[in-house]
Amino acid sequence: MLINVISDTPRILLVEDEDPLREAYTRILDQSYDVTAVATGEAAIDALSDEIDIALLDRRLSDMRGDEVLHELQANNHDCYVAMVTAVDPEFDIIEMGIDDYLVKPLSTEGLEAAAERLLSLAEYDSTYQKLSQKRVKRNILAQERSPAELHKSDEFERLQDEISELEDELVDIAGEADEVKRELEL
Repeated sequence: MLINVISDTPRILLVEDEDPLREAYTRILDQSYDVTAVATGEAAIDALSDEIDIALLDRRLSDMRGDEVLHELQANNHDCYVAMVTAVDPEFDIIEMGIDDYLVKPLSTEGLEAAAERLLSLAEYDSTYQKLSQKRVKRNILAQERSPAELHKSDEFERLQDEISELEDELVDIAGEADEVKRELEL
């Protein structure tokens, strides 16, 4: 799977059928993101595109369930990160849902912003991990096919090793930042 490259201003699809919540969430998120806010599952399906980085789905909408919107999103291979934002307490059925987060209302401003940041961190982590994986494959192929002496003499191989180390460090940093956001929310 190719990882969606997050644009300079990440795009969020917000699906919330309660007008006051939709307006409040939009006001909060509009400060940092390009937000498309809709009130129905049908409007959400119409708004789905490969340009969406994050989808925040209400689980119970007036015209359909958020699960159905999620299914449509996945069936059409839209590559975005998804959080259910709902008043429905989680049940075991969420195990099979292809979601990246589950947020129980009511959400504070900080909680909503932190959720968006966490989802963007996942995107950054996935993209970095994909680059790291590609470089590790190249390193392993060269290590199998070239002698240790050839590898030792190669500036390109040394640069590849350095890039791998940098990406590994970057993954640790991203994971640490995500953990820090999670800890802040738990306080």
